[in-house]
Amino acid sequence: MSLMSDFDHLDLDGRLLQLLLAVHEEGSVTRAAQRLGVTQSAVSHGLEKLRAIVGDALFVKSGRGITPTAMADLLAGRARLLLDDLRAFSTAAGFDPARLSATITIAANDLQRDLLLPGLLRHLRAQAPGLSLRVIPSGAPQAAMLRDETCQLLITPRPPEGSDIFQKRLFEDRLRVFYDPAQRAAPASLADYLAAEHVTVLYEPRRSLDVDQWLQAQGVQRRIVATVPGMAGLGAMLRGGPWLATAPSLLGQGALRGLATVQVPLDLPAMPMYMVWHRRHQADPVQRWLRDALEAQVAALGLAATAG
Repeated sequence: MSLMSDFDHLDLDGRLLQLLLAVHEEGSVTRAAQRLGVTQSAVSHGLEKLRAIVGDALFVKSGRGITPTAMADLLAGRARLLLDDLRAFSTAAGFDPARLSATITIAANDLQRDLLLPGLLRHLRAQAPGLSLRVIPSGAPQAAMLRDETCQLLITPRPPEGSDIFQKRLFEDRLRVFYDPAQRAAPASLADYLAAEHVTVLYEPRRSLDVDQWLQAQGVQRRIVATVPGMAGLGAMLRGGPWLATAPSLLGQGALRGLATVQVPLDLPAMPMYMVWHRRHQADPVQRWLRDALEAQVAALGLAATAG
């Protein structure tokens, strides 16, 4: 007897599709349950129903975790499109944030995350109590993150390219030199700056900061004594040591708070910041509301003009 004999496509609903995506993206029943705010047994029960509907195992054990089958990979992509259509259907008659029940995923690295997202969460939740925000690291962002719905919005100084990828500039920052004043004096000249040892960021897989690429292109050689995988790691490296880090000035309000800072003794380009989204969300009222809220947060922080 076929596994599909007792089910048809009408047994599917949005919650089952959301469950499939959660397990597929988290790679864990436990984490999927936490993300959805349900019990592990509810997720397991939903998976069994999905398996019966589609006639496939969907997820199989792999070591201590689970891995998707080829069918699960295919269906996850279809589920994203169907959920987009369901959201558009539900908001066609008018979007009301107070009735929204959803998880929105934003990809952002340390600076953007700590600077913008706490206030954004307060703003969103005040209007939409049923909304939850999921924040993931953007690293060196790729267009695939938006295309496959890993996130709905990306905040980055380096937007990925693609004819289906939209972007809007939020603000720009200036780069500053950070250091521990208890360990060293500020570099007084370009010679001092170049004679010092430096700490910087190297995103995986081996993608350096724009400033490091720019300096290298200008033939400026610095002695790098350590790299960390994100901006948040710079502070711990600098404190107690004689090193310098060239980083966005706005980190002084967050991860690099308490460290001394001085102007870079070079004419460095400004660092713009963008919000980036996929074309499919251009007219989506929920996503437009999200983007408007992010712009409002930028304005509330006084960041629309050049920082630093």
